[in-house]
Amino acid sequence: MPHKTSLSTLKLTDFRNYAGVSLALDDRHVVLTGDNGSGKTNLLEAISFLSPGRGLRRAVLSDVTRVGASGGFSVFADVDGREGEVAIGTGIDADGETVARRLRLNGTPVKSVEELTDHLSVLWLTPAMDGLFTGGSSDRRRFLDRLVLSLDPAHGRRAADYERAMRSRNRLLSEGRFDPAWLTGIEVQMAELGIAMAAARREMLDLLTALVARSAATPFPSPDLSLTGFLDDEAARPFAELEEVFLAELRDGRYRDAAAGRTLTGPHRVDLMVRHREKNMEADRCSTGEQKALLVGLILAHARLTADMTGHAPVLLLDEIAAHLDEGRRAALFDLVHDLGGQAFMTGTDRAMFSALGERAQFFTVHQGHVSK
Repeated sequence: MPHKTSLSTLKLTDFRNYAGVSLALDDRHVVLTGDNGSGKTNLLEAISFLSPGRGLRRAVLSDVTRVGASGGFSVFADVDGREGEVAIGTGIDADGETVARRLRLNGTPVKSVEELTDHLSVLWLTPAMDGLFTGGSSDRRRFLDRLVLSLDPAHGRRAADYERAMRSRNRLLSEGRFDPAWLTGIEVQMAELGIAMAAARREMLDLLTALVARSAATPFPSPDLSLTGFLDDEAARPFAELEEVFLAELRDGRYRDAAAGRTLTGPHRVDLMVRHREKNMEADRCSTGEQKALLVGLILAHARLTADMTGHAPVLLLDEIAAHLDEGRRAALFDLVHDLGGQAFMTGTDRAMFSALGERAQFFTVHQGHVSK
């Protein structure tokens, strides 16, 4: 049984519509109910800041601070995680011109928010993700990389370094500076990082596919996953050879990329393809309800994979998760979430929708920036 990662304390200061709130929790699931606009999703967003990145809304950090607050915002949590109990504090200060996110672990400042992955994984499913299969490839690529990050904490740094190198190459090409030494040095770095990114993505998808294949049937569709858009015909070759292939593509495409104003090949062009296994149909051709169920099944499968690979179940943030499910599927979902062994935070407007959780959850009411048990 995976270790149960859980929050025992959550405190917010000047975060969205909360001037200040403090929740004392046990290790059961947490259900937050209240009217639309009361601040339920804001609480989930605060928890999402316990992972690298800009949270489940991908917000500009300065926009997260409560309107009218004189400083920045802060999020504090006591977490029983992968390395035992840890106090996590994160947020921003608004004193200087540059807004930067800060992180403290047990009161000690740390340089990189990537250290959060040493303590817990946070996965989420929100209504904004309902269009994942029909939207742009950049949304699916970002979703894919968050899945990889929960298993491979170094993936985020590789992706950031790749983007930085690619911007440098694009700038040199746009300025007409075709110095072979400079460009080759950047392209070698892009090839190494790009193939490492591709390898991490492929490994995660292979593991997830294998897990889905051996899992028992659930009320949620099984996803078939594949990648397209980068080295599609070369994917089976050893990674050392793929670096040479990618490096040659970059070298040979310099004038083409200069004319286009961007790099036209690389892992930044990958798309995640999802099919409904039982219906043998592309996800974007499924009905809205089927797409929602498929996304739920995908998130649950990845949460199971994270628990199996790390030995620690992730924290799940499930926003308005019960709104479009019938009573039987809701009960099945709660059982599946509970069987994962982690702590889940769920929101909804009607507490009755969560009755099947029973004593497995603690219930809170949210009203205009106030939370009561």
